[in-house]
Amino acid sequence: MSYLIKPVNYHPLLDMKQTELGIKQIKEFFQQNLSSELRLRRVTAPLFVLKGMGINDDLSGTERPVTFPIKDLGDRQAEVVHSLAKWKRVTLADYHIEPGYGIYTDMNAIRADEELGNLHSLYVDQWDWERVITPEQRSIDFLKNIVTRIYSAMRRTEYMICEMYPQIKSFLAHDIHFIHAEELLRMYPDKTPKERENLITERYGSVFIIGIGCKLSDGKPHDLRAPDYDDYTTVDPKTGLPGLNGDLLVWNDVLGRALELSSMGIRVDKAALLKQLELSGKEERLKLYFHKRLMEGSLPLSIGGGIGQSRLCMLYLKKAHIGEIQASIWPEDMREECAKLEMQLI
Repeated sequence: MSYLIKPVNYHPLLDMKQTELGIKQIKEFFQQNLSSELRLRRVTAPLFVLKGMGINDDLSGTERPVTFPIKDLGDRQAEVVHSLAKWKRVTLADYHIEPGYGIYTDMNAIRADEELGNLHSLYVDQWDWERVITPEQRSIDFLKNIVTRIYSAMRRTEYMICEMYPQIKSFLAHDIHFIHAEELLRMYPDKTPKERENLITERYGSVFIIGIGCKLSDGKPHDLRAPDYDDYTTVDPKTGLPGLNGDLLVWNDVLGRALELSSMGIRVDKAALLKQLELSGKEERLKLYFHKRLMEGSLPLSIGGGIGQSRLCMLYLKKAHIGEIQASIWPEDMREECAKLEMQLI
């Protein structure tokens, strides 16, 4: 079911022309900073891939990809991508990228099963990035280093947009707070995962929650992850807690809740892939193209993730609805209600 968050006394700080210019400046500035910070080169990415190769991201495992037949391939089915988590790793191998360097791309996706609202659309646009790492870099310390560098690019972009539009005031925390999902559960044992996210993010402003997908002490994961890209089972020897991945959230003062900007992590190696496929009952995936390449050792170790473009713009430009940033399809009653609330949906 669709939803609509109605912020009290919302009034857009920018008109539609200023908004469009701001979107352009943010996208150009941030991707240049991200590329420089992580040493990433831009590559061209697919909008769709062949079904049955194991390359498309199946997210939490329940979302249905948009599919269509290809006439010239005997009606073989193609799938519109959900994201490029696994495709990027294949591309690193095919481009012979060295450790310390990587790729990024503009990823456009259609997620037909999304619950439509202020933060969720049928159309997804993000910067998908992936970087080759060494075996020694498969650690929480390295993950934190990369997250911190991405956050630095976000803060520089915030400064640029505040200089461009003085009516927008600085709001990002100086530093990002790291916490494991298990530690967050212990802090708020009687709260749901989303309630925990809101409480910790309101407290610190910017938070990275480690260990998304692993089972916590209550027997449940903080959130779901596909078993074949992020490593959520490898244990950190310093803390004894599992997971080499996480989510980056910041406090959205317009909506009064946490906003997830990025999901990222160190990717599975052979051992983690086998373990996570077994735990999830997905061992049959070992027959697929991507998984065969990983098991035969022709894919590099890597770290990667996605950063939401529309969500980032929404945050910087102080918008209350993602439809004020991107053109998409919304329920008619939502459009009518948004118009009353001064949310100008494109």
